[in-house]
Amino acid sequence: MPPGLPSSKALYIVMEVVIALLSVVGNVMVVWAVRINRSLRDTTFCFIVSLALADIAVGALVIPLAITISIGLQTHFYSCLLVACTVLVLTQSSILALLAIAFDRYLRVKIPMSYKRVVTPRRAGLAVLFCWLVSIVVGLMPMLGWNNLQSLRDNGSLVTEDLLVTCAFETVISMDYMVYFNFFGWVLPPLLLMLAIYIEIFYMIHKQLNRKVTDSHIDPRRYYGKELKLAKSLALVLFLFAISWLPLHILNCITLFCPTCENSEVIMYTAIILTHGNSAVNPIVYAFRIKKFHTAFRKIWKLYVLCQDPAARLPQRGSQRGRSNDTRLRQNYDDDDL
Repeated sequence: MPPGLPSSKALYIVMEVVIALLSVVGNVMVVWAVRINRSLRDTTFCFIVSLALADIAVGALVIPLAITISIGLQTHFYSCLLVACTVLVLTQSSILALLAIAFDRYLRVKIPMSYKRVVTPRRAGLAVLFCWLVSIVVGLMPMLGWNNLQSLRDNGSLVTEDLLVTCAFETVISMDYMVYFNFFGWVLPPLLLMLAIYIEIFYMIHKQLNRKVTDSHIDPRRYYGKELKLAKSLALVLFLFAISWLPLHILNCITLFCPTCENSEVIMYTAIILTHGNSAVNPIVYAFRIKKFHTAFRKIWKLYVLCQDPAARLPQRGSQRGRSNDTRLRQNYDDDDL
């Protein structure tokens, strides 16, 4: 670390490195499990893999870039802006992946019998591509002119005429963009939409439980257990999303609407760590609560880390022909133990 680095910033960098390692390792395990296990190659896991890839990028790219920015190196304005925009693209892709998973959860509960006919691999792939395209457009908007270059010229903050600046996120990114466009346009609406989706899911679960107990051949206790686990996971997703992303954007709002207010450096670093930490906990929320991922992770650990039981094979999905409606419904919930 550079000499004379404040203790708060040094602690921030150490925590960021730990989060980066956890994000990369955890999400690589998710992708690896899907890659080697055919029973995980479903449209649902297409969205989970997209989220995992975004979170890998957060650990491998966003966090190192954030650390670089925090040091305050002198760079060309547009070089610093590109670094900041990369952070925005990847974090936005993670948010949209969370929204896609929430909508996928909704369809699982709303149309369990026809879910696999409606949500095809092709449609899921197009949805993932759309999320990434939107993230690129939203994140690169400052490169098109919505940035602080003119403000820096007006107040004489540029180091030289060659557009050298002390690179910092708030130096190059406009708070108008971060608050009005990014937060009010692309963070808060997904949060509110997920809240509405989850409320509707809980309502449908309650309604289905009251009906299914009497007219379904599925074991009621098993059915209650699956639905309860799903409901808890959905509530956890919403809670983690909110506590991870809202603090930083609230601080941005304070910076914009109260220019004379001073934000504590410790509070700012804590807010940034929370947003990045969401990528580290996502494998726990989305993967470790699914039984098939539990099995796959144990197999990966034994086969490739401990080099044990080389003859073991991961469970494969068998033929699904001739299954009754109740059996297919049971399979949907077996795949969906979030």
